[in-house]
Amino acid sequence: MARDIGIQGIKPPKDKCTDKKCPFHGNLKVRGRTFQGTVASTKMNKSAVITWSRVVKIPKYERYMRKKTRVTAHVSPCMQIKEGDKVLIGETRPISKTKKFVVLQKQE
Repeated sequence: MARDIGIQGIKPPKDKCTDKKCPFHGNLKVRGRTFQGTVASTKMNKSAVITWSRVVKIPKYERYMRKKTRVTAHVSPCMQIKEGDKVLIGETRPISKTKKFVVLQKQE
């Protein structure tokens, strides 16, 4: 049975998995911030690269610049995502050297 992760509006996936690092079927706690982004790459095992863009003001030139953020997130086997999907990721404890986020939900 999937457990509630404590974030409003997020339903557990229909598939089940035995991954210990799954926020729904394992013992990984989600804390901190959540972000919405696009899956850029799924070539790693149980991992994905998520990107999102933001606008930053440069006071010296009185202009705005578009910047892109890329983070690596853990993907549980119960989540079926592919490149180009919109996903919601949540911050968690460090899973590995570069992974500090986990995929929570696939957005439609």
